[in-house]
Amino acid sequence: MISGLSAACLALPTYAENSEQEWGIAGVMRSASIPYQFTQGDDNVSTFIPMIYFENEYLYAEGTEAGVYLFNEEESDFRLSTLLRMRFIDVPKEEQNAIEGDTADFGFQLRYQPEDTWYIDSEFMSDDDFNFHANLRWGQKFDEGALELEPSVTLRYKDADFNSLYYGLGVEDIGAGADLKASIDAKYHVVSNLYLLGGLGVTVLDNNAYQSSVVDERFQGEAFLGFGFFNEKGKPRKSDLRNKPYLRIAHGWATPSNLGDIMKFNTEKDPNNGQMTSFFYGHPLTDELFGLPLDIYLTPGIAHHWSSDVQSSSTEYIGAIKAYYTFTWPVRWRFGVAEGLSYIDNVTFIEENEIVNEKEYDSASKLLNYLDFSFDINIGDVFNNSDWKGMWLGYTVHHRSAIFEKASQYGRIKGGSNYNSIYFQYEF
Repeated sequence: MISGLSAACLALPTYAENSEQEWGIAGVMRSASIPYQFTQGDDNVSTFIPMIYFENEYLYAEGTEAGVYLFNEEESDFRLSTLLRMRFIDVPKEEQNAIEGDTADFGFQLRYQPEDTWYIDSEFMSDDDFNFHANLRWGQKFDEGALELEPSVTLRYKDADFNSLYYGLGVEDIGAGADLKASIDAKYHVVSNLYLLGGLGVTVLDNNAYQSSVVDERFQGEAFLGFGFFNEKGKPRKSDLRNKPYLRIAHGWATPSNLGDIMKFNTEKDPNNGQMTSFFYGHPLTDELFGLPLDIYLTPGIAHHWSSDVQSSSTEYIGAIKAYYTFTWPVRWRFGVAEGLSYIDNVTFIEENEIVNEKEYDSASKLLNYLDFSFDINIGDVFNNSDWKGMWLGYTVHHRSAIFEKASQYGRIKGGSNYNSIYFQYEF
């Protein structure tokens, strides 16, 4: 339901090199009814979802899903892409850490869209244990000035293993089935780059799922409400942005200090000397927000966490949107802040120790929210060398956290990790 919002924009995306891109960043609160039988807990569960939106001719991110285009020709009515989509498991929040939060499915999507106003999606999906389901979706887009609406109807077929795991909760084997979902998403342009987001949906479970001993509701409702920053509606895209692409290499040292203490320059050293090295690419999206000179980037990255006496090495994958504000005094300085997602293949010791040992949660989460706070100086200005104007040297905090138990997709935990880092960044 949430993932289709950016698709409601009827303006064609701009793909020219160094031109303003189609982008957005948002945060919504999702609330859903709980279809399962539990002896205690609320009838509804809520979660906060940070979301990123981006599209070019190669890939896209739309809130809770992302993919790479395998076939995407302008003259064709068909589009084929890979697909990675978050799926929520709506159990009481007290149970979500033990169940390890929500999950993500991967697969392929074939879209048939003969007109801008409606489409049909066919999807073949699996979770990481190869429990399969398939979706057939019809959707239509309505653009009513400041208000955009996108109703859709989805028929989902679930194989027996999928139904048994997610509607038998692993304690009962049930057969395959097909459920039906109707939803409507809304996006309202408030002013400039600010938008309100909202939506409603209802799912009707199949007989096998409904007759499971752990399910007591055939109908499940959900709703979301939030806000976001997107391209300003009706404003022509810039053909040549001020900001340029960049590459950044950083090296950081773990600290048990929380983010508040770090901002107060009160940082403790990690006794186990955890270290990481990261590489980021910055893709320019726009060079203003609300008319202010802010350089906005899509910044995917990868980080290698080095092995030590208490942990093996691990790899972290990051996707974020970052904003920079530049000022001159008497040379150029910049403040930067990024928001996004971070996935690590093996949770680091400092993170596992805080979440499981100190705070006594059942498990840590490989997927967490990502923040990056940076401050840098232009090397070319310092040495009065025009050939070095694209070089910056700076300090950044690499932060992973779970948003204070407000997000089921992060395992409903509190805590994370911080790395004080130095970096070199080159614009080209």
